[in-house]
Amino acid sequence: MYRATRTSVDTSESSSTDAGRAEGDKGASGAAPHARGWRHWAMDTRPLRIPAYRRLWSSTIVTAVGSQLTAVAVPKQIYDITGSSAWVGYASLAGLVPLVVFALWGGAVADTVDRRKLLLVTNIGIAVTSLLFWAQAVTGLDSVPVLMVLLAAQQAFFGLNQPARSASVARLVPAEQLPAANALGTTVMQTGLVAGPLLAGVLIPVIGLPELYLIDALALCFTVWAVFRLPALPPLGESSGRRAGVREIAAGFRYIAGHKVLLLSFLADIVAMVLGMPRALFPELAAQTYGSWDEGFALGLLFAAMPVGAVLGGLFSGVFSRARRHGWMVIGSVVGWGLAVVGFGLTGNLWVAAACLAAGGVADMVSMVFRGAILLSAATDEMRGRMQGVFTVVVAGGPRLADVLHGTAGSLFGPRAAIAGGGALVVVVMLALAAATPALRRYRI
Repeated sequence: MYRATRTSVDTSESSSTDAGRAEGDKGASGAAPHARGWRHWAMDTRPLRIPAYRRLWSSTIVTAVGSQLTAVAVPKQIYDITGSSAWVGYASLAGLVPLVVFALWGGAVADTVDRRKLLLVTNIGIAVTSLLFWAQAVTGLDSVPVLMVLLAAQQAFFGLNQPARSASVARLVPAEQLPAANALGTTVMQTGLVAGPLLAGVLIPVIGLPELYLIDALALCFTVWAVFRLPALPPLGESSGRRAGVREIAAGFRYIAGHKVLLLSFLADIVAMVLGMPRALFPELAAQTYGSWDEGFALGLLFAAMPVGAVLGGLFSGVFSRARRHGWMVIGSVVGWGLAVVGFGLTGNLWVAAACLAAGGVADMVSMVFRGAILLSAATDEMRGRMQGVFTVVVAGGPRLADVLHGTAGSLFGPRAAIAGGGALVVVVMLALAAATPALRRYRI
């Protein structure tokens, strides 16, 4: 199955890993023939022929949109109660801390228990918190502390859920289809980022905030059903029966440090997001640089451009999802992201800026697909949960660090200079990492 030279990566994982794909293999088609015509460009949907993966993916469709309804409703309700954007920011922090803590712990848990059972428990927990959101809204409680506690609880359940969900993919699809599976999942999530807020904006004036929470809770019932239909995903080998604690979390970090390709995949994301994510400067650009346009329209376009680009990249992912040189795909996509950010910083035209951000969204999609594939294929099954836990933390924390960095740099050097400089740093640092460490360049599958 593997043609790879997995530099510095232990490939001695037991062949029993494939046992968890038992149901999925019935629908798998093996290695993909070379696609021709439009099929070469279109999204690679081979993983959807696998019943177990199809159930997991279909549950993601529902939660991708439903979760965004709650993501819009919570800050809207807090602002309605307090009239303060500061409280909205505090609520975001209240959600981030449990997400980080429980994602790290959840990764360790996912490596020691049946991942299907963990997904069931956590999805039920997320659904219950959505019902409680609805209950407090429909009763007119109007309590910010209650909202923050519910948000923290929901993010804790999400932190426990996400590593198990992501790590399960490698047990459901053949290794050569991991990029295609990641492209399918990422496209759905990015579509949710676009469609969910738009749907919330349409529904709030019509049905009100409480019903948004209720829709999310009801949608999660389908997710629970889809996860219930998955095959058992028990831990393999020595992971069975082990307790998930601080020692196991620390072992995950040691594993990353000892496997250069895994470490570099995380560093690539940190470089791209921390140095090159300019969203904190969008409001200033919308108000000043693109002042000839309606400020609200300009701001909405800037925020929507990257997810739209990512969705387009996913729809045409057939052109890259069959690539074997995963390391070079990560390097190239991060460099492409940096160049797109440079272009965004240099232009004063709103539509050119949106096009650059959309191109960056495509590059980010490619990066996510292949970094995710590396984490699933290069790590042994007994470590995949912890790898996904760290991945969740990096994805959640990187843009928030970027907000601080770009906000500070923008006030010192001006927004466009800060953005262009950040994009240039992404290119320089990523190329330097690639030149200094051959592990990522050589990694292929």
